[in-house]
Amino acid sequence: MIQYFKIVDSQTFAIDRAEKGAWVNVLPPLKQEEFTELSENLEIPLDFLTDSLDIDERTRFEEEDNVKLIVIKTPTENNSFNDSDAYYITIPICIILTHNQIVTVNSFENAAIKKFLNTFQNRHPDKRNMMVLKIFEKVVQNFLEYLKEINHRRNLLEQKLYDANRNEELLQLMRIQKSLVYFVTALRSNELLLVKLERTNFLGLNEEEKEFLNDLIVDNSQALEMANIYSNILTSTLDAFASIIANNQNEVLKRLSVITIVLSFPVLVASIYGMNVPIPYADSPFAFYIPVLLSLIISLVVGWFFLRKKIF
Repeated sequence: MIQYFKIVDSQTFAIDRAEKGAWVNVLPPLKQEEFTELSENLEIPLDFLTDSLDIDERTRFEEEDNVKLIVIKTPTENNSFNDSDAYYITIPICIILTHNQIVTVNSFENAAIKKFLNTFQNRHPDKRNMMVLKIFEKVVQNFLEYLKEINHRRNLLEQKLYDANRNEELLQLMRIQKSLVYFVTALRSNELLLVKLERTNFLGLNEEEKEFLNDLIVDNSQALEMANIYSNILTSTLDAFASIIANNQNEVLKRLSVITIVLSFPVLVASIYGMNVPIPYADSPFAFYIPVLLSLIISLVVGWFFLRKKIF
């Protein structure tokens, strides 16, 4: 699906075709016929449009026939039905600067483009570089919002895990950890992209735009640092819980071993007195009570010994 938007008197209007100064937004479902038609009409290399279809497309920028392409990663919720997949993944956004339009191509619907659309009427189509930087800003804001949500969810799951050691919470923490891996990787590649854009001045920015780009680099670095911190905390938490679970398991096994040892002495006494051979006091009226009393005394002595050694 292809959307066309234009600003008229500070208001955003949807139009039927690409005009000068328009924003062209390509959303799923994506069709090869639409890519071909858009490539011919706007004189865009076809591979610039299809690059977004690869979810693992790396961040980069390049130029061909005076058409500029920038690929940046943005977070989005994972709609997978697999319970072991990450809550959030990162997807590429392709930003294409043609001779007269700005084109964005998304393989999935994402919040960054929606936010940009909501504030599109405040943009100046003649300042295309600033519009690109504003898309970058929405991407960084999305990362920060999702990171705060991840941290909040992690705190809730940790509290539940403290109250009851269940596998469900551990699996959910593992999904959060996968999300943070996606975020750290994407933020690191986005940081390299922004730094390279600043160094090469690929967009031909003026001083105001350069300063804005520098602020974006700082915000992206902050998001990367947050993602690294949350990832390290989560890794430490999972390691700590693994140690706690292993320690609890050792305690249970130790108590079971002590109980087995204590119960083995009555079994030994009963086995001796149960042999089909002459035994002391076999004809005594207290023949039944003697092994019972002997077993009880031995068990109490062995149990007292383990309690005194604080083994039980």
